[in-house]
Amino acid sequence: MTRRTALAAALAATVCAPSALAAQPGPERTYYVWVAAEAVDRLSLVRFGPGGARVEREVGIGRNVMDPEGPHGVDVSPDGRRLYVSTGHGTPFGDLWAFNAAGDSVLGSVTLGDFPATLQVSPDGAYAYVVNFNLHGEHVPSSLSVVSTDPLVEVARIPTCTMPHGSRLSADGTRHYSACMMDDLLVEVDTRTLGVARHFRLTRGAEGGMQGPVAPRAAGGPPADHGGHGMAAPAPGGAACSPTWAQPSPDGARVWVACNRSSEIVEVDVASWRMVRRIAAGDGVYNLAVTSDGALLVATNKRGQSVSVFDARTGRELARIPTLRRVVHGAAISPDDRYAFISVEGVGSEPGTVEVIDLRARRRVAAVDVGQMAGGIDVWKMEP
Repeated sequence: MTRRTALAAALAATVCAPSALAAQPGPERTYYVWVAAEAVDRLSLVRFGPGGARVEREVGIGRNVMDPEGPHGVDVSPDGRRLYVSTGHGTPFGDLWAFNAAGDSVLGSVTLGDFPATLQVSPDGAYAYVVNFNLHGEHVPSSLSVVSTDPLVEVARIPTCTMPHGSRLSADGTRHYSACMMDDLLVEVDTRTLGVARHFRLTRGAEGGMQGPVAPRAAGGPPADHGGHGMAAPAPGGAACSPTWAQPSPDGARVWVACNRSSEIVEVDVASWRMVRRIAAGDGVYNLAVTSDGALLVATNKRGQSVSVFDARTGRELARIPTLRRVVHGAAISPDDRYAFISVEGVGSEPGTVEVIDLRARRRVAAVDVGQMAGGIDVWKMEP
């Protein structure tokens, strides 16, 4: 049996018989999840319920088939009515798109900076916060775009640092966090003043918090070494963090930062703006998600072909679940904290995958193929 045939068989078994993979009973509810496929300009609505997982609907995104858009970030508005998608490529800049949450109509778009990436909508639904990752540029500071959702207009572009990623808001919407891969920094933006309030250096041995914006960096220099966007192994003895995600805790007391290069999670206390600890993580830890009760922290291991589940209080890794394909990307958790939905990019001509992790059983219970380079992912709704 070839590797491709074996993988296809494993996928079929996972989709058709999730109960065979876990002692836990199948889902009593039905969950709907949106995922973006960056390589094929396509959004997929995945349905997961008592009958397993399947693709319910697919929607194309873009203006011109000859100009790839590259959908990257995905976020559903708090009221569940709108779906927001950032497109990182295009000419010359990227955009933020708004769809009806069912995916059957485009509500509008607005042009932002170079390679808009991760995004999140504010708790009141009034603003979308999108980091401009600037994947193809030089080592120069980039920015955070603040977009009014009605009308769809960029109202501010806040300078931050080099290659920001992991756009996440505190539960009360007053603070925004992102992490800059090339500067080893966590950045906190005050959403009331629309300015950088503090930043935190994550480099091992040089950790420390500072007030105010990041000091400007000289323009020019060599092209950025993006290391395969999170796939480069660390240099021997290196101290760099190369952060790719910032995840605040539900109570706002902590921020966890994924150090992709060093395969660690740095925990920062928000009140004191000091590091609490470094948590050993999987190889190439990339994206993070936390349960609404703050009990579990889920991490995707981009180089490690796995997903880790941590006890958020103690920092102990409770499980490390292998994924069916390589290049693990995003994570989204169901509103009832029962399941984690994981996007996996795949390699080469492989399709992307959405894998479903049962957080009680701490194992994979379903998987379904979507478009190539599956990345941004978010839960739309669950029924009943």
